[in-house]
Amino acid sequence: MNKNKFLKIGSTFFIVLLLFLLGFLFRVPTIQVSYPDKNFYLKEDTFELGWIHSVEKEPWYETYTIKDQELYLDTTRFKTFGAGTPSDGEIIPSNDGYIHMKINRKMEAIHLVVSDNVKTTLQTKNSTIPLYEELKNHEAIEIKIVKLPFWQLWGEKR
Repeated sequence: MNKNKFLKIGSTFFIVLLLFLLGFLFRVPTIQVSYPDKNFYLKEDTFELGWIHSVEKEPWYETYTIKDQELYLDTTRFKTFGAGTPSDGEIIPSNDGYIHMKINRKMEAIHLVVSDNVKTTLQTKNSTIPLYEELKNHEAIEIKIVKLPFWQLWGEKR
């Protein structure tokens, strides 16, 4: 075997080995949504949960994002102050009929009971997932950050 062919094979093997090892060792923070029989991962670093408030009967939205490899409740928006309204957030001026608040609160996980009555929905930049249609009424979900091996990012993400 000549020297050039040996170098090409050796270089190729080294690059493949390096990519393989990085794929298993390098972990990426990813948003995991899980419920009893299924889980999926979001492609985006930001998502919004929306529902109809059970008392006020008005839409309510919360935006979550990954910051410093942790999950944060970034902002919330709602129509009226009432039961469950945050009181420690900074109000962001808007003209869209909603009260917008900057929250910036670190969350270990989100535990949520999905309901047909409140139309629980998860929205990303590229998709809308009506959780109330995918799960049984009053079924619980958990949303949290998991660190996936780099190679798994090409797997079953939504």
